[in-house]
Amino acid sequence: MQPEGLLRVCSVVLAALALPAAGTSCSASLAVHLRKDCHPDPGASEASCRARSCCWAPSKTPGAPWCFEKLDSCALVAPSERVDCHPERGANEAACLRRGCHWCAAGSSPAPFCFYSSKQEASCATKFPLQRRVDCHPHQGASQESCEARGCFWCASGVLHVPWCFYPSDGPYGYALEDQPQRTATGWRLILRKRDTISLFGNDISPLVLEVDLHTSERLRFKIYDPNNKRFEVPLDIDSPSSSAVSPSYDLEFVNSTGLQLRIIRRKSRTVLWETSFGGLIFSNQFLQVTTSVPSTAVYGFGEHEHASFKHDMNFVKYGMFSRDQSPVAYSNLYGVHPFYMCVEDDFNAHGVLLLNANAQEVILSPYPSLTFRTIGGILDFYMFLGPSPENVVQQYTEAIGRPHFPPYWSLGFQLSRWGYNSIDELKKTVDRLRQYDIPQDVQYGDIDYMERQMDFTYDRVNFTGLPEYIKELKNEGVHYAITLDPFLTKDEPRGTYRPFDLGQDLGIWVNNSDGATPAIGKAWPPGECVFLDYTNPRAAEWWVQMCTEFRSVLDYDGIWIDMNEPSNFRAGQEPGCEENSLNYPPFVPDITGGFLAEKTLCPDSRTFLGDLYDTHSLYGWSQTMPTFYAAQNATQRRAFVLSRSTFVGSGRYGGHGLGDNFSRWRDLHMSVISMLEFNLFGIPFVGADICGFNEEASYELCLRWMQLGAFYPLSRNRNARGSKEQDPGAFGEEFAAIARTALRNRYTLLPYLYTLFYQAHVYGDTVVRALMHEFISDPLTHDIDTAFLWGPAFMVVPVLEEGARSVTVYFPEAAWFDFYTGDQVPPSWSRKLVEIPAPLDLIPLFIRGGYILPTQSPDRTTMLSRMNPFGLIVALDEQGEALGTLFWDDGDSIDSIERDEFFYVEYRFSNRVLRANVVKNGYQGVATLSYGTVQILGFPSRPNLISLNGNPIPSNRIQYDTNGKISLWISAPLSHELTISFEVEKYFKSSNQNYLQQLFKTVRNYFV
Repeated sequence: MQPEGLLRVCSVVLAALALPAAGTSCSASLAVHLRKDCHPDPGASEASCRARSCCWAPSKTPGAPWCFEKLDSCALVAPSERVDCHPERGANEAACLRRGCHWCAAGSSPAPFCFYSSKQEASCATKFPLQRRVDCHPHQGASQESCEARGCFWCASGVLHVPWCFYPSDGPYGYALEDQPQRTATGWRLILRKRDTISLFGNDISPLVLEVDLHTSERLRFKIYDPNNKRFEVPLDIDSPSSSAVSPSYDLEFVNSTGLQLRIIRRKSRTVLWETSFGGLIFSNQFLQVTTSVPSTAVYGFGEHEHASFKHDMNFVKYGMFSRDQSPVAYSNLYGVHPFYMCVEDDFNAHGVLLLNANAQEVILSPYPSLTFRTIGGILDFYMFLGPSPENVVQQYTEAIGRPHFPPYWSLGFQLSRWGYNSIDELKKTVDRLRQYDIPQDVQYGDIDYMERQMDFTYDRVNFTGLPEYIKELKNEGVHYAITLDPFLTKDEPRGTYRPFDLGQDLGIWVNNSDGATPAIGKAWPPGECVFLDYTNPRAAEWWVQMCTEFRSVLDYDGIWIDMNEPSNFRAGQEPGCEENSLNYPPFVPDITGGFLAEKTLCPDSRTFLGDLYDTHSLYGWSQTMPTFYAAQNATQRRAFVLSRSTFVGSGRYGGHGLGDNFSRWRDLHMSVISMLEFNLFGIPFVGADICGFNEEASYELCLRWMQLGAFYPLSRNRNARGSKEQDPGAFGEEFAAIARTALRNRYTLLPYLYTLFYQAHVYGDTVVRALMHEFISDPLTHDIDTAFLWGPAFMVVPVLEEGARSVTVYFPEAAWFDFYTGDQVPPSWSRKLVEIPAPLDLIPLFIRGGYILPTQSPDRTTMLSRMNPFGLIVALDEQGEALGTLFWDDGDSIDSIERDEFFYVEYRFSNRVLRANVVKNGYQGVATLSYGTVQILGFPSRPNLISLNGNPIPSNRIQYDTNGKISLWISAPLSHELTISFEVEKYFKSSNQNYLQQLFKTVRNYFV
């Protein structure tokens, strides 16, 4: 192992990761009254809090300290007063804290290690376990009197978010089965009838229908609806087979005891994936609730939120889902809505569940473990996907909701944006700075400041005079231009001066007031007041395509970034305010920021073509993305490039997602990794955060570390806000630029591999970026890792996420791993260990997994140039000396090149010391001008005596051997041809002298011929 190589172990930290002292612990579920503020002075952050050795746990409770002292559980309750909170076997600190109890293993006292806060709480919790309570008073104002008046139980608790008013576990409430289940062509149909008088908000509906459809062997749908009245359903086209699956991998059980229970069981393992007692079902006009157990606490997904870890905390955590113009802050509902989760079962199988509902909603994750779904409209429409691997779950999910779109190749290059290019001169200066430092760039954005007074389909002919000509200059250099468009138009320009509004007004394509006739009037960026496009109206979609196409003749743009489409409104509702009615002020509001459905948007009783905004609000961005996709495609006549800020289930079919207006803070750096992993679960793999942060100002070190991480976002875009200092990679000087350039050139080197991953996502539904858990699910230590991630199955990225850090802790799952920079193999002794490795300021640790072949290409300033360069292969061998890989290639931006078979596809295999390239599809003519230039073999066990290319020996001056098992070859071979590279070793020759001589004579003869 060379001393200058990256892989130098500093310390193995497998078992000693700075654990807190006995009896002191941090728990996000710690009740507010037990938290002692550890950072009363201003400026508290996670970093400053942990620097004081304190606990950090954001809370929605007003006045609750987020930074608080570690609780001394041993001093909280005297040993003689402790009541066991975990009397059954298997107690440990993590399991105890999940129950909301306290842990103290210090001393030799016979007192229980896991115990309640008090005897009173213990008495109540023993009778009514905390983890199994379902809230019977989810709205404000609960009291023991009001609770018991509903026939529910009251039991106070000091544990944060635990319900004090809850349903009896076996009480006569909810719904029961009427008659027997009826077999249908696709599954089962059951009639449910309400059996009690408890009503939280009135207007309970009975009877209900439960339908279970067995779609495929790995997918089923179960929905609960009102058979007598049509309620809103999300108009997402999911294929529903006409007959039941023949051999499903799941069993169903309907148990009608005190109340109907539905169990969904994995047939092979008998694991119960879903167990719902319809005794806990609530189905009223504006409040729907159902609770189910889940087989483990390893739950991932639900969005869009910012939270502390990829794997969810199950300690009564609540997430509201309702699209909102909201900069990412902990636990707030953000821009998109994705009621989808994946659960990893205890036997390492995985399944996923979607609640297809667009109304304002929330989910509560409880430590039973269980999930409670609440929504204020529509129906309860669930889909389950049986996996059994995490990748299988995502593949099955995207098969249902729509495969991810295939982005143009150039959009995988580095992108630069800023809200605050106040003139074309400032824009040119920025682009010139990147060119000066030879920093790769493929996309330049125009934010709303390129417009005339922030009006869609215009450009500022004063401050941005010459913009059309400059865009053409950029395109000649291979730099593409993307425009920003908003979903609202000013209504106050004189008639005849602003054609987009005049034409839209004639077509009647706005979101209307509750009368369904007069436009809803709000306020946003343009001058005066605004109207909002109703993209659910087919005429609006046609108008949008027309406007985008016409505007292309003004600005020769290549892609569209649709922003503010939650939809965002600078007021709370439209003029003159929201009327007092049940849509604008429903009896229950889920846990959303502000607690008011119209905050920063339009009134819920506004009308769209599809229905009330009460039902369609969170579909707004989704409904805009599809017509924008076709608009961009029609305008450019090339493959569409679309990014949307607001997303919903299925948005990935038509666009990617920028993670919104984040902050230039270290915690946001880490949060971006978690969000990126989640959106790959959601079927939107083309995703990335604003590199260096959008709001506030990034320090030199933060921005540099973020550039290194952002070089490996699927969507690699640096973007910041007006009023902040410039943060493009050329703004910090030569040293910064050199480090950023290296990171981006590494990205460009690997673009053929990344592009192939997007092909596989588009065709098969794979994730592009995935957690280590996806590839190593049987290794429990990978289930919590969100500080590293993989590109596909083979390339691990370990970003530096902490200020001042010059090393990172890396977990190496059981496999062969190689340092990307040196080709050194990670010592086998590091397998399944946490290892601290150097990460100097100029480097982000990168590793290649053995058993895989990565296609590469020599980098350049743009993809237009790099696509003409020679290709390479990195062959990382596994323990058996084998490796596999693929390459997809086409012209990079033609529409439907896959459907028309106009692409090149090759499969690589290294086995028995032979590397072969097998051309599977050769439908792209442009491949004829391309060639292989380099091949690297990593982990070759011994030095070969002879290396031949298609039967001809490779000259020794084109071969470089390293003592660490790396072989570098410089070759020249057409990319379009089959390729065979053989590695002959001495041991093999000695085993058969006759074969050796025959091979030698053949090689010499071929060489001279």
